[in-house]
Amino acid sequence: MDDTIARLLRYDTWAVVGLTPNPVRAAYGVARFLLARGKTVIPVNPTGEAVHGQPAVTHLSEIDVPVDVVDIFRRPEFVPAVVEDAIGVGAKVVWMQIRIFNDEAAQRAEEAGLKVIMGRCMKLEYLKHFGAVVHS
Repeated sequence: MDDTIARLLRYDTWAVVGLTPNPVRAAYGVARFLLARGKTVIPVNPTGEAVHGQPAVTHLSEIDVPVDVVDIFRRPEFVPAVVEDAIGVGAKVVWMQIRIFNDEAAQRAEEAGLKVIMGRCMKLEYLKHFGAVVHS
């Protein structure tokens, strides 16, 4: 699993579902972390409000570039709909953050050919595999 996670962390375009401009939310810090490592971050939130200077969309289907990873910061009951959207946009990975588990949605994503990570923090995994390296 560690090799798979390390490989997935190298992807460049991350749609962060549930990312808002609220600095106390975990998604806010994770998105900033991704940006500092040269990743493209697309905030996905109901208001379409930009975060960290990145233009946002209200729905994954509004993204007009290929998405590598859909990073989910939503409660487990909302995950199946996000997974369906991730499949629809051709994402490669669905990443459910800490405390986010939905086995049925994970199975659906895997059946559609997506890699699935559940219940792990992208930032902690990145630090574990690559340390605090910041790419320019």
